[in-house]
Parts: sequence; C-alpha cells; structure tokens
Amino acid sequence: MNKNLLAIILKVLSVIFFAIMTVFVKKLSDNFPIFQIVFFRCLFGLLPVTIMLIITNSRLKTDKIKLHFFRAIIATLAMFSFFKSFSLLTLADVSSISFASIMITTILAIFLLQEKVGFRRWLAIIVGFIGVVIIFRPGTSIFSYYSLLPLLGAFGVSIAIIILKTLLLSDKPPACSFYLHSLIGLIVLPTIFFGWHMPNISQWYLIILMGFFGGVAQILATNAYKISEVTILTPFDYSSIIWAITFGIIFFSDYPDKYVILGSIVIVASTYYIIYREKIVGQNLNTLKINTRQI
Repeated sequence: MNKNLLAIILKVLSVIFFAIMTVFVKKLSDNFPIFQIVFFRCLFGLLPVTIMLIITNSRLKTDKIKLHFFRAIIATLAMFSFFKSFSLLTLADVSSISFASIMITTILAIFLLQEKVGFRRWLAIIVGFIGVVIIFRPGTSIFSYYSLLPLLGAFGVSIAIIILKTLLLSDKPPACSFYLHSLIGLIVLPTIFFGWHMPNISQWYLIILMGFFGGVAQILATNAYKISEVTILTPFDYSSIIWAITFGIIFFSDYPDKYVILGSIVIVASTYYIIYREKIVGQNLNTLKINTRQI
C-alpha cells in the first residue's frame, strides 16, 4: 500500500478516536476542573501507549528530552484550551474553529520543515476552509471571545505537530507518545490539589474510556506523521466536523442547521479529493524524503 495512503487511513482513524474522546471530555467538564480532566486523560492514555511500547519493543532512550518537554508544555496549553472550550461551546463549534490549525500547520511546515505544497493540496485546504466559513458565517454568535480558546488550542497543536515531525527523525512513535502523556501528566499533577473532585463509579468509567480513546488516537496520529508529510495529512482534520455534528446530535441534542450541512458537504468533498489524488498519482511524491528519513 502507498505509504501516503496508509498514513491517511491512520490519520482519519485518529480523528474518529479523538472525536469520541471529546464526547467524554464534554460530559466530564460539568463535574470536574479542566486540569483534572487533562491529568486523567494523560494518565489513562498511557495504557494503550504502554501496550504499544511493549508490542513494538520500542526503546525510551532519547537525546531530545528537552524538546519532548517543550512539546509537552505546548500540548498542555493546547489541551487545556480545547477541553475548556468543550465546556462552553458545542462540539461542532469547537471542531470548526480549530480548523485554523490546518492553515497554521501548513504554513509552519513550509517554512520550518521545507515541505512542498502543490496546487491541488492548497486548493483542497482552501475549499475545506470555505466549508468551515459556510458553517459559521460572519455575524453569528459563534464569533465571541470564547472562540479564542479553540483558536489558541489550534495554534498550540500546530506547533506541537511541527515539533513532533522533528522528534520522529530520531525517536520512535510509541516513545514520542509515551513522553507526551507522561510529561503532560507531571506538568498538571500539582493542579489536582486545587478543586479536586473524587469521581463516582460511573464517572470512573467515563474517565478511563476518555484516556484510552485519547491514547489510541495519539498513537494513530503519531504513526501517520511518521510515514507522511504534515501538509498531506492536515486536510483530513476537516473530517472531524462530521463526527462532531454526529456525536453532538446523539449525545447532546445539538442539531445542525442548513449551513452546517452544506459546509460539511464541502469539507467532505475536499477531503475525498485528496484521497483520490493520493491513490492515483501520489505513490511517488515523497519517495526520496521517506528514504532519507529512514522510515
């Protein structure tokens, strides 16, 4: 299978698992401080990450622990921003606003990773962004100061992805995921003493599932970025809006209007176009880069 196509599949699966995780985050946000949710997310996210470490027999030795720590700090801020926004906005709102990270990540990848972006990929990204604008047209209530939270999170995610691409040149994906979860947990650990709420039995189930799905999603995303370029994979973040709308309806009775439906169609169309291009002509796009990275 074409490595780009495999990476796309992993990326799409990671988006689905992250979307499932957000359902648990939103449900828990009514009863727990956000930093406590972040802590539990990383604590139980270590379960699938550790299993992957054992299965792949990956080593934790690294020469870039400072870069891992810097990534963890950025990811902590991004995770807090997103989790807080889930308690204030609908899943679809947060998902759509966070698409700003796609443009940010693409621009950063061009200047920092020297990745080349062809006309078709730019077109797919722009068309997808138009779909987002259709969903939340100017003048709606979504454009409030609460919107700054997912925007801040989107910027943090973009930086974290660029750092990840650098780390993957020397460290294995399971090791990168392990350091991310462990270091974020250590960073937010002191905050659990402020406003700590002891979960009941049913809440423990939600907490464990939240961490597990988040950990699996992180593993899938890390492996995707290991075998392909940032600029190829970022357009597939658009598919999260479909899952956000679906789960919003099922779990929170948040029904989309006609603009959300129309914009979602545009987003899906742009995403599937990228898949089509990769399947037809993308087999040799990154052969040289893949070889030099020894993936």
